[in-house]
Amino acid sequence: MNSELLSGRLDFLREAEKLKDVLRSAHTSSGRQESTAEHSWRLCLMALLFEDQLGDLDLLRVLKLCIVHDLGEAIHGDIPAVAQAAHPDKSQQERADLQLLARALDAPAREHLLELWDEYEGAASAEAQTVKALDKLETLLQHTQGQNPAGFDYRFNLGYGRRYTDASPLFQALRQQIDADTQRRLDSQAQAAVHHRLR
Repeated sequence: MNSELLSGRLDFLREAEKLKDVLRSAHTSSGRQESTAEHSWRLCLMALLFEDQLGDLDLLRVLKLCIVHDLGEAIHGDIPAVAQAAHPDKSQQERADLQLLARALDAPAREHLLELWDEYEGAASAEAQTVKALDKLETLLQHTQGQNPAGFDYRFNLGYGRRYTDASPLFQALRQQIDADTQRRLDSQAQAAVHHRLR
């Protein structure tokens, strides 16, 4: 065993643990903000559950992409989709953060993580495009079941990520069901606003 290699990988895991504390705009069904690590976990679970619907994709590759896709957020945090237009350098920042995060790793492990992240970010394979779609769907699903704050932007969600979720019949079918839940949330929000004004 190469103790230096093992130590470097443990150091990386200690740094990656910070992803557990990175909060996203989504809230859980109990009302607390979810972490990026929790989002990544359920993204992996979605990939596993729908494996039988994904055709000839390499599930191991899909799961690796799911795990790596938001790792860079351990350094500077998550930028919600509704705010990303104000951060045109988001992709470059996340890649630089992943490089920083992976600095303790041996070169082969570091290069593998960066290769996976680049594949995901560029949607450079069928697996990466699938993970992009599932990433959007997991986010939308969480927004439909979380105890979100007043004024949560459900309308944004109805158009979010369509480039990827419209790419296959499976994703379209999932999107249709999730969008119906989103619309119910939006309708309830509008009714609550009317009741508030009538008081």
